[in-house]
Amino acid sequence: MTGSIEKLVPQFVEFIPKVLEPGVLYISVEYTTTAHRCACGCGEKVVLPLHPTDWRLTFDGKSITMRPSVGNWGFPCRSHYLITCNRIEWAENWSDEQISAGRIRDAKRRSSWHGTQAANTHKPVETPAPNLKSHGLAGFIRRMKEFVTQFRR
Repeated sequence: MTGSIEKLVPQFVEFIPKVLEPGVLYISVEYTTTAHRCACGCGEKVVLPLHPTDWRLTFDGKSITMRPSVGNWGFPCRSHYLITCNRIEWAENWSDEQISAGRIRDAKRRSSWHGTQAANTHKPVETPAPNLKSHGLAGFIRRMKEFVTQFRR
């Protein structure tokens, strides 16, 4: 593709900036989301939520891999690609029927996951909830920031 991006450089941030630089994958661990400019070069802002029913991010200390693929079906470019070890891997174009089937599959997966989570909330809690200032997500975020800081040195 003309003007397409071959690589995305990960940048860990607390907040996604209003202006996104081409070729940068912004990652907010605090807000479990990522954003980048479309890899085709059209300039559209692509926001990918990190969640078990949406996208998963793998960071090996140097590079980022995200799954599943990025299908920008709502953009005029309709680009479709994977992000693997910071590199863009172009995927096949999908037909309108494939897009519709994929959206239905995604909605079922989300509904199933959220239904399971809702059912789990009705179980009695035998121990007090952890103090999130030193445990849980806040602790994970703190440790991730420390790791990224060491990685940048």
